[in-house]
Amino acid sequence: MNHERDPCPWAIGGTIWHGVKGFRNSPYGERRAGAITAIKLRAPVLGGNFGVWGGLFSTFDCAVKGVRQKEDPYNAIIAGFFTGGALAVRGGYKAMRNGAIGCAVLLAVIEGVGIGIGKYFAGNTKLERNALRIRPDLSSMDDEHRTRSLNARLDRGLETTSRT
Repeated sequence: MNHERDPCPWAIGGTIWHGVKGFRNSPYGERRAGAITAIKLRAPVLGGNFGVWGGLFSTFDCAVKGVRQKEDPYNAIIAGFFTGGALAVRGGYKAMRNGAIGCAVLLAVIEGVGIGIGKYFAGNTKLERNALRIRPDLSSMDDEHRTRSLNARLDRGLETTSRT
């Protein structure tokens, strides 16, 4: 089960959106109170809409996983397509088509950005090729052997630092 999807950015975005809207539509002396009032009035509506969207998306996501027998980003995109279409069913065929495509594109962008960020940060964990090479301890060698080892390293272009 994938627990990486976090709905918090949407809730924060709705709060900011309606707060700014309430702030701008209020008289000059009551802008802060107008912003808070707008947030309070729209919070139940946003919560209900998000709950319906989340419930439909989870249902379709589980159904797609069951049918495809795979866990990959295409499941979220397909589930988003079905969710967008189901939410727009009362608006007719064109609204369903547009909602389905729009929701699928949104989920594709979200999944793509998530994959890109994951690959970007995973690239920093790769080991360097020369990091695994075992370097001899030069302090335990006699002078002749140490000189041959250092010359061999110089011939190969490796660093010549020794532990003393």
